[in-house]
Amino acid sequence: MEVKHGLGYQNYEKMMQNHIFYIDKTDFIRQWWDYADEVTLITRPRRFGKTLNMSTVECFFSNRYENRGDLFEGRKVWEDERMRLLQGTYPVIFMSFAGVKSGYVKGEETRQKNVDAVKATVKQLLSDTYTKYRYIMQSEKFDDNDREFYASVNDNMTDKMAQMAVRRLCGYLERYYGKRAIVLLDEYDTPMQEAWLYGYWEETVAFFKGFFVQTFKDNENLERGLITGITRVSKESIFSELNHLEVVTTTSDKYATSFGFTEEEVFRALDEAGLSECKEGVKKWYDGFIFGKHTDIYNPWSIISFIGKGGEYAAYWANTSSNDLVSTLIQTGDADVKKTVEDLLAGKSFSAPIDEQIVFNQLSGNANAMWSLLLASGYLKAIGREPLREDRTSDVEYILTLTNREVWFMLQRMVKDWFGRYDVPTYYNEFINALLHDNVRRMNTFMNKVALNTFSYFDTGNKPSEATHPERFYHGFVLGMIVNLSDKYKVTSNRESGYGRYDVMIEPFDKKEKAFIFEFKVLDADDDEVTLEDTVANAHAQIEEKQYEAALVASGFAPENIRKYGFGFQGQKCLIG
Repeated sequence: MEVKHGLGYQNYEKMMQNHIFYIDKTDFIRQWWDYADEVTLITRPRRFGKTLNMSTVECFFSNRYENRGDLFEGRKVWEDERMRLLQGTYPVIFMSFAGVKSGYVKGEETRQKNVDAVKATVKQLLSDTYTKYRYIMQSEKFDDNDREFYASVNDNMTDKMAQMAVRRLCGYLERYYGKRAIVLLDEYDTPMQEAWLYGYWEETVAFFKGFFVQTFKDNENLERGLITGITRVSKESIFSELNHLEVVTTTSDKYATSFGFTEEEVFRALDEAGLSECKEGVKKWYDGFIFGKHTDIYNPWSIISFIGKGGEYAAYWANTSSNDLVSTLIQTGDADVKKTVEDLLAGKSFSAPIDEQIVFNQLSGNANAMWSLLLASGYLKAIGREPLREDRTSDVEYILTLTNREVWFMLQRMVKDWFGRYDVPTYYNEFINALLHDNVRRMNTFMNKVALNTFSYFDTGNKPSEATHPERFYHGFVLGMIVNLSDKYKVTSNRESGYGRYDVMIEPFDKKEKAFIFEFKVLDADDDEVTLEDTVANAHAQIEEKQYEAALVASGFAPENIRKYGFGFQGQKCLIG
C-alpha cells in the first residue's frame, strides 16, 4: 500500500486510517507508563511530534478507543502483552493550548483585552471538553447538584470555575467509569510566551497558576498527567506548588528518541523514498538537534517536507510558525547580543550559563535567559560544556552554536526582514553603493537616514542612554552588512588587529578590491571634542595608532586599497569622514 508523505497530521487515528508516513514512536507509551511518574512535563522544540505523541497516548489509553487494538498492531507498544491489556481502558481528558492567544497587539490600552481574550479561549476549550462527556450526567450516579455544576461549565463561567473545571471532570469520570482519569495537556506554554511578548504576563501567570494547581496537585481522581511544551517555565511562576512534577527537557536522557527522528530513521526513510543520494545534504541542512546524550536528532517536519518535495532543500521548519519572540529578543538585545548573533551567522560558537527554568520576566536585559530560551526552542544546540571550576558561581556553561543550516537561513532572513521596514533597505543599499564608490558626501546623507530609523528600531523597549546608542546601533548595522554583503564580503566587528580592536572591518573575498575599516565614536567633551569633526579626527587617530589595518595587510591587501572611516555620533546625528 502506498505511503503518503502528508504534512500537518497530528491525529494518530487519522494517520493510520489514511496511511500517512509514520515512524513508530509508540514505545514512548510503554516507557511513560513504566516510569510511573504521576505528572510529567516534557519540553521539545516546535514541530517535534509532541501533539502527535499526545494523540497516540490518547488513542491507546482512552476508553473512547476501546477494542481499537488494530490501530497499534505491528507497532512496538503492541509487542508488550502487559500494555495490550491497558488499551482503551481509561477515561482520558486531552486539551491543547496551541490556540490560546489573545489576538490583540502589544500596548497598555489592550492589556486587559488580551487577558480577557486568553481566559475566554480557555473557557471555550473547557466547555467543549465537558460537552464530549455530557452523556455521563444521565447516569443515576449523579444528582441535580452535579448536573447543575456540569451545565455551568460554559463560555461564561467564572475564572475560579475554569481553574477547577478539569479537576471536577476527573472526579465525575472516575465516578462514572470507576477508574481515575489520565489528563493530557499539549502546548501548555503557548499562552505564557504570548503573554510575555504582548505585555500581560502577571495576569496570565496568576490565572494559569490556579489552573495547574487545581488540575495536577493532590488531585485524587487523577491517574497520570502528561504535559508538553517548548519551554520549562520557572517553578516560581506557575509550577511553584507542583513539587511532584517530573520535568524532562532537551538535556535529559529520558524519552530522548521519542520526539524527533534519529539519523537511522531518517536515512531509512530516504532509502525507501529513493533519495539515498541526499543523505549528506540532509545531514548538513537538518541534523543538529541534541536530546540528552543522543546526537543527530532531526526535525520531523523538515524531513517529511523534504521527502514530500522530492528532495528539495529549504528552510521548512523555520517557516512553520511565527518567530516574533526570537526576533524581538535579538532586536532589543544589547551590543553583546548582536555581536554574538554576528558570530553565529559566521558559523562560530559561544559560551553561556544555561538555566532550563525559563523566567520570562527576566528575558529583557538578561542575555543568558535569552540564550536559554533559544536553546530550549531549538534555534541553538549545545555542543559541549565548559570545564567546571572550583570557584564557579553561575549555572553550568554550555558551548552553543546554531543548530543547523536551516536555522542559519532563518536567522539570516530574520535580519533582512528587520531592514525591510521604514525604507531602510533603500538607504542601506545606497549607503553601500556610495561606500564602494568612495562618495563620502552621499555616505553621510544615507547613513543619517539609516541611523535615524534603526536607532529606535534596534533599541525598542530597553531605553538605552544616549551614550550607548552608537554601540548598540553599529552592531545592528553590522548585522545588516553581514546579510547584505555576504556574497562578496566578509564583515566582522570588534576583533583584534594590530594593537587593539577595530569596530567594523569589511573584507572582500577578492583581494584586488577595496577593504574598509570603521571606527565609531560618540562626541566626548572630556576628550576636548567640540564638534563632530573633532570626534571623527579622534576616530582616525585611533585607527592609525592601533594599526587596525595590520590584519588586512597581513592577509594580502595593498595599503592603498584600504579605506579608513571615522563615524562621529552626537545623539542621532552622524558624521563620517
